[in-house]
Amino acid sequence: MIYKVYYQENMLQVPVRENTQSMYVEADSERSVRKKLSDRQYNIEYIQLLEGQHLEHEQAAPSFKLEQV
Repeated sequence: MIYKVYYQENMLQVPVRENTQSMYVEADSERSVRKKLSDRQYNIEYIQLLEGQHLEHEQAAPSFKLEQV
């Protein structure tokens, strides 16, 4: 399964929408995504499962790249 992770790079600052970044991660579950990213000091805001047409739409975007973790 592919998940889209919304996060802030600085865990010590208050989240600001304009600073939110996203990445795509392949994993078995949301818990697995969090475990894979635990060594990075990210403030994870939201993890979204991508399926069906939503996944196809995201894959068609030029910014789509699976993160290697």
